[in-house]
Amino acid sequence: MREKVILVCSDCLGRNYTTTKNKQVQKTRLEVVKFCPRCNKHTLHKESK
Repeated sequence: MREKVILVCSDCLGRNYTTTKNKQVQKTRLEVVKFCPRCNKHTLHKESK
């Protein structure tokens, strides 16, 4: 079953994106480079706790 996760910007700590992930397949935390509208640039977004 896929579970909802929230992605947090590593620079400004803004919670900008939500996505889903399969916890059985991917055990580690999700890290994606995405555009942050608050920073106005592409930054690393990490899965929140």
